[in-house]
Amino acid sequence: MPVQYIYLIVAIICETVGTMFLKASDGFSKPLPAIGALLGFAIALILLSKTLQFIPVGIVYALWSGIGIVLVTILGVIIFKQHLDTASYLGIGLILAGVIVLQVFSSAHV
Repeated sequence: MPVQYIYLIVAIICETVGTMFLKASDGFSKPLPAIGALLGFAIALILLSKTLQFIPVGIVYALWSGIGIVLVTILGVIIFKQHLDTASYLGIGLILAGVIVLQVFSSAHV
């Protein structure tokens, strides 16, 4: 796997972890989760900047946001017991389909 995709995958994971800590920080009123959020986002942005040296910004942002939305939603349901309706599942499915189309059918990221 090319290094730029490793950077992107780890950036997405760090951003997802940062978002989970952000929720847990309760508006930055809890110091440890707040620090976790800041660290997660900082690492994510550093790795995202490395990714952008190799892959066009539109493709990177589409993958970053699409995969991030799906992961955060799944973790929100599991960790924070958030409930989704049918429209939510459909929308997330469409986002995931878009990410797959970009990866499988687009040559813009090569």
